[in-house]
Amino acid sequence: MRGRGGRTRAAKLAKCFVRLPVGVTTTMPQSTRSHAAELLLFASNFLRHPYMLGSVIPSSRFLVDQVLAPIDWQRAAVIVEYGPGVGTITSEILRRMRSDAHLVAIETNRDFVRYLSTSLPDPRLHVAHGSAADVPEVLQRLGFSKASYVVSGIPLGSMPERVRADIAAKTLAALEPGGAFHVYQFTSRVLPVLRRTFRYVRRSFEGRNLPPAQVFVCASELA
Repeated sequence: MRGRGGRTRAAKLAKCFVRLPVGVTTTMPQSTRSHAAELLLFASNFLRHPYMLGSVIPSSRFLVDQVLAPIDWQRAAVIVEYGPGVGTITSEILRRMRSDAHLVAIETNRDFVRYLSTSLPDPRLHVAHGSAADVPEVLQRLGFSKASYVVSGIPLGSMPERVRADIAAKTLAALEPGGAFHVYQFTSRVLPVLRRTFRYVRRSFEGRNLPPAQVFVCASELA
């Protein structure tokens, strides 16, 4: 969803929220207003940085469920998320994970960092401004040696080959034994890098998402 067509759809989406009557927003339930704010923030950032976001709208609940379903929540002590955006998957991870677990969300976009820091006041959440390639330093700074799982929705397929290979290698190094890298993408361009880096790569599809997504679960040993 990049290029002129994606920008046009994003502009229409943003415009429909901007033109909502003031009375409507003040009488909406809090959850509805928050959802509208998330969509507007996401769409406006897609307009400014179309190559940094994989889609013009956040992930659907179908995609979220498929990405998170394989996680063993009892053993997940530290989870890392690359590119949390407005927190669609972040909030669901927090809902499912243990009360003593930690979620490290690494985000390059300062708007999203500020939004997450204020909209999800959970002591288990650590929001870091940086790149996915910074994962070793971010974990070390927070006092964590390894991660149980890494979840990523950043558009790896749009990045240069050396960048996606570097992120995959650093992710592998950041995972504890038995850990896994859960990746969702809208193309399969990252698949060769994943197969070179991880011993096991399982691929599935989620056609109910807009756009349809591919999910890769990568590990170096079978769970």
